[in-house]
Amino acid sequence: MYDIIVAGAGHAGCEAVLAGARMGHKCLLITSDLTAIARMSCNPAIGGVAKGQITREIDALGGEMAKAIDSTGIQFRMLNRSKGPAMHSPRAQADRNEYTQYMRRVIEREPNIDLLQDTVIDIRADNGTCRGAIISTGRIIECRSLILACGTFLNGLIHIGMSHYPGGRTLAEPPVEKLTENLASLGFKQGRLKTGTPARIDKRSVDYTKVSEQPGDTEPVHFSFTTAPARKEQLSCHLTATTEETHKILETGFDRSPLFSGKVQGVGPRYCPSIEDKIFRFKERKSHHIFLEPEGFDTNEMYVNGFSTSLPEDIQIKAMRSIPGLEQVKIIRPGYAIEYDYFYPWQLHPTMETKVIENLYFAGQINGTSGYEEAAAQGLMAGINAALKIDGKTPLTLKRSEAYIGVLIDDLITKETNEPYRMFTSAAEHRIILRQDNADRRLTSYGHACGLQTSETMERLRQKEAAIHAIQELLREFRITPDILKKLSKQNTSALPDESIRCINLLKRPHVSLQSIKDASSEFQERLNAISADQDVHEQIEIDIKYEGYIKREQLIAEKILRLEDNIIPRSFDYMKIKGLSSEGREKLIRHQPSTIGQASRILGVTPADISVLMVKIGR
Repeated sequence: MYDIIVAGAGHAGCEAVLAGARMGHKCLLITSDLTAIARMSCNPAIGGVAKGQITREIDALGGEMAKAIDSTGIQFRMLNRSKGPAMHSPRAQADRNEYTQYMRRVIEREPNIDLLQDTVIDIRADNGTCRGAIISTGRIIECRSLILACGTFLNGLIHIGMSHYPGGRTLAEPPVEKLTENLASLGFKQGRLKTGTPARIDKRSVDYTKVSEQPGDTEPVHFSFTTAPARKEQLSCHLTATTEETHKILETGFDRSPLFSGKVQGVGPRYCPSIEDKIFRFKERKSHHIFLEPEGFDTNEMYVNGFSTSLPEDIQIKAMRSIPGLEQVKIIRPGYAIEYDYFYPWQLHPTMETKVIENLYFAGQINGTSGYEEAAAQGLMAGINAALKIDGKTPLTLKRSEAYIGVLIDDLITKETNEPYRMFTSAAEHRIILRQDNADRRLTSYGHACGLQTSETMERLRQKEAAIHAIQELLREFRITPDILKKLSKQNTSALPDESIRCINLLKRPHVSLQSIKDASSEFQERLNAISADQDVHEQIEIDIKYEGYIKREQLIAEKILRLEDNIIPRSFDYMKIKGLSSEGREKLIRHQPSTIGQASRILGVTPADISVLMVKIGR
């Protein structure tokens, strides 16, 4: 008898089982291959636009992903530095094998986790409540909560040209059969999705004189708020591009493409299309970027980012050899597409618990998402809430104004997910306050309340907040004199005042930074460093001051929206008895069963008039 069983040891499963175990519960992790824990089956990288923000939020809540990439990264870059801080996103290439080994070590060292190499094919449910997991041998393992994090394994089917093979994630891994059908018999509604991956090549066969080097940052920014800075030994990526000849070659394989021939029934990701889909949809484009990304320090395998494909192998080889720098390329593994089952996420509560079966949780690609980071976030929240429910405590649900994770889960349960969901900054209406740099200030207290963050971590955060407050007081008090302003004017492109000015007002001006004021005034630098010399603290101060107006406006908007979240809709609410609802609105409300008026207002097909009717009825 376990408190929590987690089925699947991908990025969602790892975070789920670690959260449950660290919160004091006896957990079992079931996976078909113990050597493939947290395997990076596609791009060996963590972070990127919006995904980097999610990774830092996972860390602030007490998850493991950020520490794992800090320990195993081979190249670190902060993306979008030329844009505002809301768009800054950390990204790192990982050593694929090291990442898997790191996560397995962490899991095996956790005393509350047992491991089992097998496959969950069914669940045991009594009177609408999950009581255990049924594995392939027929054995029933009892539990108080079950988290399914099956990834792309559910009836997985791999396509290369007109050939297709059963596969769960790679050709070497079997799919999970029977589980979809058994869940459907309990009342769950499922769909079919598709994703793909590029070929892997031998990096020794690349002509580096014909590609552009992309080194990592000279001062790498680490992901975790609690680990030492990322290691500085890094490997470079390289950039090339397809040609018109490449596109012509690829088109010759369209008649044998599973994508165009109808062999693939699942819907693919809109924002990460295969190379054949790119040249078919964007005929006006003469070339597409191709990124050559190493997979580790001790391997010759290289990932060809931007060349995801399921075309026949002979077409893949011929097309790739028409790309500058890849004329003599050797392919280690061909690209392929994989189809798999998923379950519509509107069948979930915001806690990741299913509405159909109590104590059963879904996390990761089983919910129709794509990406390691999105999966890990769901797994972490499922693990936290399963543990909290067992303890009889209030569940943790993050609001859209509190975290990208909150946006992710809210989108899943309120919107129609008919294609792989990918997080973008544009999906977060409050992204000015949901930055990667302040994730610790937003979420660490939640992690501490759940038992996933230590008292030492909270004390460090309190010291950071105290330093920020003290520096803000210094900036309000300290006046920059005309002689210092003259020094600043020489290195500034915008006009500065002639008379003395408070430091806080000067810092609001464009092209004036905290560093430039420190360089110009030794007195200010001395007083500032006496409070804190931490660069992270200085960065927070500068962002808060320069974007103060935008941040305040965003917070006011968030507060107005939150009023709708305070209006709880009872689970027993009968929409069929309410007159005045539109037909589509009633249908969607019955299907999604939103828990608040705020959630109801974001469901596609529910009109403002429907919300007004609900407000009146619930008010009464």
